[in-house]
Amino acid sequence: MTFHVETLAVHAGMEPDPHTGAVMTPIYQTSTYAQEDVAVHKGYEYSRTDNPTRTALQTALAALEGGQHALVFASGMAAIDTVLRLIKPGDHVLSGNDVYGGTFRLFDKVLADYGIAFSFVDTTDATAVAAAMQPNTKLVWLETPTNPMLRISDIAAIAPIAHAQGAWLGVDNTFASPMLQRPLTLGADFVIHSTTKYIGGHSDVVGGAVILNDTAVYERLKFLQNAIGAVPGPMDCFLTLRGIKTLALRMQQHSHNALQIAQFLADHPAVAEVIYPGLDTHPQYELAQRQMQGPGGMISFILHGGEKAARAVARTTQLFTLAESLGGVESLIELPAPMTHASVANSPLAVNPGLVRISVGIEHAQDLIADLANALTHV
Repeated sequence: MTFHVETLAVHAGMEPDPHTGAVMTPIYQTSTYAQEDVAVHKGYEYSRTDNPTRTALQTALAALEGGQHALVFASGMAAIDTVLRLIKPGDHVLSGNDVYGGTFRLFDKVLADYGIAFSFVDTTDATAVAAAMQPNTKLVWLETPTNPMLRISDIAAIAPIAHAQGAWLGVDNTFASPMLQRPLTLGADFVIHSTTKYIGGHSDVVGGAVILNDTAVYERLKFLQNAIGAVPGPMDCFLTLRGIKTLALRMQQHSHNALQIAQFLADHPAVAEVIYPGLDTHPQYELAQRQMQGPGGMISFILHGGEKAARAVARTTQLFTLAESLGGVESLIELPAPMTHASVANSPLAVNPGLVRISVGIEHAQDLIADLANALTHV
């Protein structure tokens, strides 16, 4: 049978335990496995290589993204780093010019030292992407929506541009989750997640994932996963599986709340600009409507008072916790320039110091609006 993604979130990869009938996948808290004979085992020999709880999570994520294969890692950055190990010295990577600060740091401050060339372009413009392709381009890297400016790139338009050059297209789908966007169905070769965020959903576990269809590339990434060893433990995998079960409901509530809050902010006299894909003022609003199944739970905004006003608001909210990260059930607020995106300072990707980013949780929308309204009185 073919199931909807909401059903897959509850059931994919999570068969009852054959030994006990346990409905939830057990936490296989073991480092090694008894072998029947020398080099003869039941599919598991050492938990860096494979673990049954991890296998269940990988199966679930592949199903959610509509992919054939998935691999999970100890963090989203470990997942990105492993994909980039497919790129060789002398190759070129074309990246969006609005990406998570940790991604830019890995590209510009680490991997560039190993002979990989990186350039950054506005990927909301497919023509600009095509113009920036080079003969040695091996990977086009998108975030959509981007972090923190929430720009939307047309995956279906960019995929053939990358493929015509013989390059892969990788899409960081962290902000949308597979409930709102499935890049593999639009032509992407890799989908990458920080599962710490919406997939885990409870701010209690760090992880990452790569999902893909190409079996030969999967085998190489699987080799790298084992060789490098940046894998999650079984408890991390269990917590992420637990989070996935409510992913559909949570994403509905995140989007429902965020739209109301974005509308409130857009009407507030202290707010100069609201950036949210669910508002028709967003530059890629029509694309978001076509490509995504919902606008998501992330909002960025700028106040008339600039950085001073932004800091005042961030310091005085009560329900919105001043903290990095995003995608949990609780609402968070931060200033990207000195926090999550400090690593892009003094670069072409530098963030407006007055930009405020909020991760809207699943609390009651009116309570969250009241919290922001109170904080805005301090501006």
